[in-house]
Formats: sequence, C-alpha cells, structure tokens
Amino acid sequence: MTAVRILLVTGSTRSASTNTAALRTAQACAPPGVIATLHDALAALPAFNPDHDHEPLPGPVAVLRAEIASNDALVFCTPEYAGALPGSFKNLLDWTVGGTQLSGKPVAWLNVAAPGRGEHAVASLRGVLGYVTATILDDCCIRVGVGHDALGPDGLVRDPDVRARLAQVLADVATHVRSR
Repeated sequence: MTAVRILLVTGSTRSASTNTAALRTAQACAPPGVIATLHDALAALPAFNPDHDHEPLPGPVAVLRAEIASNDALVFCTPEYAGALPGSFKNLLDWTVGGTQLSGKPVAWLNVAAPGRGEHAVASLRGVLGYVTATILDDCCIRVGVGHDALGPDGLVRDPDVRARLAQVLADVATHVRSR
C-alpha cells in the first residue's frame, strides 16, 4: 500500500501555539501508512498582492504551493482572532486562490479551542476552502480541546485519548484518500 501524504497547516505564528502543538502531536502519532508533514513557514509568507501572484512566485509562496501539490490531503488547525481567521493564516489561504493546488484536494481541520470558541474561524475556513473548491471531509473535522496545560515538556499533547483522536483523524483522512 502506498503511503498517504498529509500536509498539516497551522494557522498560528505563536511559538507556544496549542494549534501547532496539536498538529505536531498528530504528526508524531501518525498511523502506519501516513506521512504527515508540518508546514511551519506561515510567518515567512509575504503579504498577498495579486500583482505578485504569477511566475516567478515569491519563494515562500512557491514552496507552499509545491507542498500542497505534493501531498494527498491537508489538515488545518487555526486559532480564532477577533472573531475570524488570524490575518497571517488568511494571507496563506489568499496565496492559494491563484493556484489550483487545492482544487479537489481533500481537506479537514481540527478545532482545539475551548468550548464556545473558534466557530467563526471554522466558518471562515469553510468558506475559503469552498471558494477554492477543496473537498471538505466533514466527518474528519473535529473539535478536541487542547489547553496549554495539556502539553508536556516536549510541546506535544500528553493526554492519550486526545493523541488517539488526532491519530484517528489522520487515519480517517487517509481512508478517504485511498477510497478515491
């Protein structure tokens, strides 16, 4: 069986982000047959400018689009700022509009916010991903609370149940990819 490649994309630039920690934990717990790679260059992307959305693309944008193209699916995890997606993450998504890499690509997301939080970010993310015609895997999109107190000294989620749920998301995404 060929391994399924899943790109994990964080919506946070914060060094101690629970969103990034959840994705790093998912990466560490990836089931057999899944290669999970973390895109960790969010802060390196230039501000989106349609005048620059052509070849040659700015270096970080070219890398982002190549990573999206070379993976079978994507899993996002983003915080919510001021009732919406963080600007830096929306900037990343804006850079995907001019390319076709996300068109038809299976995508899912993790919401690690406390109960009652993060819904506006998820709604915005759903809207953008729909616009670029990504294939949203609704049954793979989960809410799993991850507070700063849930992280171990290695920066990964300690709770074995949360770790199992994160690994299961990757397994479920891989199952969708293989069934296509």
